[in-house]
Amino acid sequence: MQQKPVAVVTGAGRGIGAATALALGRQGYAVCVNYRANEGAAAAVVADLDRLGAEAVAMRADVADEAEVVRLFRECDAVLGPVTALVNNAGIVLPQTRVEQMSGERIRAMLATNTVGPFLCAREAIKRMSTRHGGRGGAIVNVSSAAARIGSPGEYVDYAASKAAVDALTRGLSIEVAEEGIRVNCVRPGPIYTEMHAAGGEPERIERVRQSIPMKRGGTPEEIARAIVWLLSTEASYCTGTFLDASGGR
Repeated sequence: MQQKPVAVVTGAGRGIGAATALALGRQGYAVCVNYRANEGAAAAVVADLDRLGAEAVAMRADVADEAEVVRLFRECDAVLGPVTALVNNAGIVLPQTRVEQMSGERIRAMLATNTVGPFLCAREAIKRMSTRHGGRGGAIVNVSSAAARIGSPGEYVDYAASKAAVDALTRGLSIEVAEEGIRVNCVRPGPIYTEMHAAGGEPERIERVRQSIPMKRGGTPEEIARAIVWLLSTEASYCTGTFLDASGGR
């Protein structure tokens, strides 16, 4: 009997991560719902997956912490089986500010979660997916941002830089593991209606910027989730090193 595909979705307690976990559950994946702090939100996502008939478990881990990432994947092995799909979604923003006002502590925190985290999670996934290591292959989707192209001046240059590094990770890693049964792709969302904007100090930010978006609206987490799920699927079997801009034309 063919083994059920297993997905690890980081930062899956809310927003794009939660929508992606639910979409994968509908596609027959067993889903590891990773969260850092909000246990209740992650449990609610698992409850929704249970109602869909999907196998799911919530697992706490801070992706910026190497030991916790190692533990996350080991626990996933034990409960669901080896990962075959990874969605590097966990990310943070901090209050909007100019570069001249950024502390080293802030910059390090941004890079630790948004850049180091995806590297660590990809490393652990590759150890399990790669045919070089006896795996059966798999797919990784990194969630970057349109900010990586735009730069977010006056607001989040550190965030934009952390996501530009994710773009470079996507391209380099996709080539590195292309012969090992692993595809690595990237979705770059534009402004999306999620709670993240409140963390940046402007909950209604999309209303301010939407006139600069050709489609004149923000996106939904579900729209991004559909792009992620497609890139993970066999329908995208000849896509690797691909960047899908889901940003309303921005």
